[in-house]
Amino acid sequence: MPKRAVIFDFNGTLSRDEPVLCRIYCELFAEYGRPISEETYYEELSGLAEHTIAEICLGAHDPRVPEFVRRRIDRYKAAVGDGSAIPEELREAVRYAAERVALAIVSGASREEILPAVDAAGLGDVLTIVVADDDVEIGKPHPESYLLALEALEIAATDALVFEDTEAGVASAKAAGARVVAVAGTQPRERLAAADEIVDAIDVELLRRLLG
Repeated sequence: MPKRAVIFDFNGTLSRDEPVLCRIYCELFAEYGRPISEETYYEELSGLAEHTIAEICLGAHDPRVPEFVRRRIDRYKAAVGDGSAIPEELREAVRYAAERVALAIVSGASREEILPAVDAAGLGDVLTIVVADDDVEIGKPHPESYLLALEALEIAATDALVFEDTEAGVASAKAAGARVVAVAGTQPRERLAAADEIVDAIDVELLRRLLG
């Protein structure tokens, strides 16, 4: 069935920034007295919403959670807020898709860090629908964020093609009823097995095949 929209996860999928996030979270956890390893980040935290990760570090009702999130956002923006983590082949793929279907971003990151990076990468005119951590009560793997995106796009779940890079993201999109293509790299392929397809990268050739 032809698709009417493509939805991109942001961190690790549209923006190849997971190593940056890993470094920032490892620094923050250590600063708050809860040091973690890179392995722990990728196995347990990658793909989760930023407020969820803050609560894992500090506790759900800790008054320092907003401070933690603020520091995380500021460090991310300083590192790759210029869009440098969105590679050229992905920019080309997004533009190819935008000429054929509607587009959206669904992310566990904040709108404040997504929009500047997308604009700096020259994609702000085509990626205008963004569902961010700010917009949801429950982050991935809950489907709320994808359901909100489908509502904004005014399409059924079966009309959407989703790109994700983590187990939590795949679970979220699948629970919303969408077809999901997982991008390997952030997590091992076996953790992405619930996706409809697993690929090594997103480029124009892949979008041409998937969109027809």
